[in-house]
Amino acid sequence: MEQYDDALAAFQTALQYNPQSSEVSRKIKRVSQLARDKKRAQEVENKRLNVDMGKNLDTLKSEMSEKYGSEECWKDIFSFLVETMETAVKSWHESSKVDPRVHFLLDKEKTQTDKYAPNVNIDKAFESPHTHGNCSSFLRQYAEESFSRAACLVTPKSIISYPQVWKGQGSRKWKHGQHDGFFVQFESPSLRKLWFIPSSNEMGQTLCRDPEVLDISAHEVLPRLFKETLSNP
Repeated sequence: MEQYDDALAAFQTALQYNPQSSEVSRKIKRVSQLARDKKRAQEVENKRLNVDMGKNLDTLKSEMSEKYGSEECWKDIFSFLVETMETAVKSWHESSKVDPRVHFLLDKEKTQTDKYAPNVNIDKAFESPHTHGNCSSFLRQYAEESFSRAACLVTPKSIISYPQVWKGQGSRKWKHGQHDGFFVQFESPSLRKLWFIPSSNEMGQTLCRDPEVLDISAHEVLPRLFKETLSNP
């Protein structure tokens, strides 16, 4: 930025001595634009490198502390969600894609870790109502048998043939434009949440915008995975 500041100062000095010079005026405009572009490019790069999803989830943190009695319990679940979201955003920044997966927060004491992995690939889940239904049934069983405490779906919008939740009408109408991006759906026995993380091209770089909170009753990508509980676990 200093080189632009120095050049701008030099041209502005020149303009004082020759205020009628259209050439100097044009150069001042050009250097000013270059400086703005350089500053914006640095801002974009900082956002790409310093991913912090937790700052967008303060409301959820409060909700979790009410839903779950134990602070250790909700902090574990919150950290699991934040880490899953941040990993997805970093992947999108690097390659403009995320792998469609459901990540599970396994129970440290009960889960047979040799039998149940912490994530399940679901790349075929959104090809048709049939594959979607089969996958949902499998994931519900997996969540129960693995004694998972929570789960988090991550899937790019571009691979979803069914259900295209951004094509609803009325109360289900999509309000988030035509941006590319990916969905994050959080599942637990007492809490369900859904976000869309839109992507844009800024200064030639792929940049994820802040997560958009969606009404899960209108836009759920998968049906409920856990049996509902209304009291603290």
